[in-house]
Amino acid sequence: MIDLDAAAIYRQEAGELLDSLEGSLLDLGQTPADRTLVDQAFRALHTIKGSGAMFGFDQVAAFTHDFETAFDLVRRGTVPVTQDLVSLALAAKDHIRSLIETPDEADATVGRTILANLQILVARPGSIAEPPVEAAIAPDAGSSETAGAGWRMTIAFAPEVLRNGTDPLALLDELRGLGPCTVVALTDSVPDLGALEPQDLHLQWSVTLRGDCPREAIDDVFMFVLDDMKLDLTPLGVEPSGETVAAAAPELVIAESTPLPVASTPATPPEPQKARTADKVEPPRRADDKVSTSVRVQAERLDELMDRVGELVIAQARLSQLAHTRNDGGIQAIAEEIERLASGLRDTTMGIRMVPIGSLFARFRRLIHDLSRDLGKPVEFVTSGEDTELDKTMIERLADPLVHLIRNAIDHGIENPERRAKAGKPPVGRIELLAQHVGAQVMVTVRDDGGGLDTTRIRAKAEEQGLIVPGTTLSDAEVHQFLFHPGFSTAQTVSALSGRGVGMDVVKRTIEALRGSIDVSTELGHGSAMSLRLPLTLAIIEGLLIRVGDSRYIVPLSMIEECVELPADQARGRNFLNIRGGLVPFLRLRDLFDAPGEPDAHQKIIITSVGDARVGLVADQIIGSHQTVIKSLSKLQSDATMFSGATILGDGSAALILDVAQLVAIGQLKAETETMTRAA
Repeated sequence: MIDLDAAAIYRQEAGELLDSLEGSLLDLGQTPADRTLVDQAFRALHTIKGSGAMFGFDQVAAFTHDFETAFDLVRRGTVPVTQDLVSLALAAKDHIRSLIETPDEADATVGRTILANLQILVARPGSIAEPPVEAAIAPDAGSSETAGAGWRMTIAFAPEVLRNGTDPLALLDELRGLGPCTVVALTDSVPDLGALEPQDLHLQWSVTLRGDCPREAIDDVFMFVLDDMKLDLTPLGVEPSGETVAAAAPELVIAESTPLPVASTPATPPEPQKARTADKVEPPRRADDKVSTSVRVQAERLDELMDRVGELVIAQARLSQLAHTRNDGGIQAIAEEIERLASGLRDTTMGIRMVPIGSLFARFRRLIHDLSRDLGKPVEFVTSGEDTELDKTMIERLADPLVHLIRNAIDHGIENPERRAKAGKPPVGRIELLAQHVGAQVMVTVRDDGGGLDTTRIRAKAEEQGLIVPGTTLSDAEVHQFLFHPGFSTAQTVSALSGRGVGMDVVKRTIEALRGSIDVSTELGHGSAMSLRLPLTLAIIEGLLIRVGDSRYIVPLSMIEECVELPADQARGRNFLNIRGGLVPFLRLRDLFDAPGEPDAHQKIIITSVGDARVGLVADQIIGSHQTVIKSLSKLQSDATMFSGATILGDGSAALILDVAQLVAIGQLKAETETMTRAA
């Protein structure tokens, strides 16, 4: 039996609601007049409060109740949405999160201060929890949005609402808070005892609610169950024809301090008035209706499933190789069928692990909002490609590098409003976060419209730190790579955000550990762009199996552009190849790996793309494509940077996976060393 931790479930769901609340509040900062966003924020607060009280998070429920009461004034239009209100609401959201995740560390003084400031903003004297006083509004002849006398309603929930966790009595009790009411249970639909299903709800209710209560307040009570119920509403004292009628029978007035009685009587209750068509809700769904559902699964179980699928792919490769060595049609047919099933299972499992990158992009809206406020630089945040999917592990490990890039873009890239005005730019800066598929990779770009990179200044700083010899010929792209050197910074002063040369080197190491690369493009005075090229997944990739000497290696297929044969006249000598009019440098893997023996007579060149450059890798033989299950190298091989991992081949032997970017860097360093040695 699975032991479900109710508190853990609440924390997880509350975390999603808080993320939704943060998004709504940030959107409100951009469009304060959008009532839909106000309603979304209020619903999130209402759910957090109600669920918190249900699961024993009393501090959360109490604080959120006061916050919700103040925000209700915004929802009713009494208080306008301002930037100060949005900032304070975001602070309140942070405090709610701390009350949920680390209640022992949450500071009660912070909560009281937030509520006190919120009370000042909404300009209401006395307790913040005081309900707003509204003038009674007489309903129009054709409208029932506000009923001065009250409402008569019939409530019929779907039979399965109890199994879904809904408490009808709690909802009826919440109705009592709107004013004096009479509740009568309707038993006409209750079946005989033999046909009664204990887990189904068969009761319906007739409720008479007196007082000046707007229709929206009743809708809020049933906000989250409207799809699972039928609610008929009619204003008291109004017939469908508009004539005033008297009450059909005496009604029991329930005092606010008394518990809610639910009268069950065989007598026929007063017939409720028929609701207008506009007030009707769709009838409840039947239990056998097909609905789209989702299941929460722990991330560790997905990782374990991926490991099992990886082992299956390896076993399938061994079976296929065994089948091809025997002339047994039956075994070959089974091997082909298992290969088809394993491939389908692999794709399905990888699809389960794929997550839209928009879930990551949403985290940075708050970061940019706070940095913009702290630095005094108005910034517009634009995203694109939120539906682009990446492996969940990639999403998690990509968060920190993007934080560093965005912070640098605002702190170093975006100018202050005065400098932007002198440069003829709009006062509001622009940060773009883009994601798109590029072949079998995903490219994530952080672009700003700031001042751009000063290549001359970067080079001077590199020479000052002894990273390059003055006068060395370097391209702009090579100079820009010094930004990722540990301790390198061109900031004039050290601030709370930057200036110590920490961060960009971490970005590069993290991206390279993900088998990705970073491209830098800039235009002085017009902005910069940092583009991260990443593989779709870290678990299983398509690779090209090659042989160098007696060893076999895997080259990620996503980095390969084409394969050509090495001309016989270039088996020795210069390491450049003319491909359709363009010179492409290449590395001889036999020399790089010190492979024994003589090279094959007909060597092959695998043309790969590393950033904007094309580099060839010379191998003795191209064996073919291979589904590669990536196995991490142990700590003993941590210095072997030219390999990103290993895999198991069909015959049970191992093959190393080449890290092409590191391989090219090592090859360039080796060539430069040899050149300097010959010159000496």
